[in-house]
Amino acid sequence: MQPNMPIQIIGTTLILLGGAVSVLFWVPRLLNRQRLKEILGRRYPLVFFIYLANGPFLFFLGLLLLLLF
Repeated sequence: MQPNMPIQIIGTTLILLGGAVSVLFWVPRLLNRQRLKEILGRRYPLVFFIYLANGPFLFFLGLLLLLLF
């Protein structure tokens, strides 16, 4: 086993997870944003913060791990 193999596995997993969250958020039929607005009310902008933390951030973190190690 190579010394950087666990980091590569973690990086690949983060890229896949971040990509999946991004697709889930931006494909209209997978996530009903209108229903989320009804449920969350004034807290609806929090959905975008959660998306950024779990979508693109995880993707770029995984990409950074793969490029640096």
